[in-house]
Amino acid sequence: MAKEIERKYLVKGSDWKKLAQGRFYCQGYIATVGKQTVRIRIVGEQGYLTLKGESVGQTRSEFEYPIPLADAREMLDTLCDRPLIEKIRYKIPQGNIIWEIDEFLGENAGLIIAEVELTDENQEIELPEWIDRQVTDPKYYNANLAKHPYSKWT
Repeated sequence: MAKEIERKYLVKGSDWKKLAQGRFYCQGYIATVGKQTVRIRIVGEQGYLTLKGESVGQTRSEFEYPIPLADAREMLDTLCDRPLIEKIRYKIPQGNIIWEIDEFLGENAGLIIAEVELTDENQEIELPEWIDRQVTDPKYYNANLAKHPYSKWT
């Protein structure tokens, strides 16, 4: 079974942008049942179907499969809740980990989150100077941002 162990952080400043090229992502959620999600994503010219289980601590099951681009587009257009999640993702290697920084667009513009996937929930990592504070909380999951966009937070 595939497992995802990640931590999320808010990002400060813009120095991190010099460290990587960004790539546009568009994704939507077909179903969010309890704390399980079904996601459709397009990155470049590739579509993906992803299923995620309920989080236990910082760990949850995750299964991701490539799907034809045309299918992904149709699913985003006809099956996914609105708003879609649009973002620019930057990948910054640091030691033996890769930071993924998401600069959100659309209804989530203004939110910048860095996440890092770990091999163990207790894994210690060195935080770059552009990390503000940890926000490993379901509130910051993309599935929740689709339901409760950052622009509507008080």
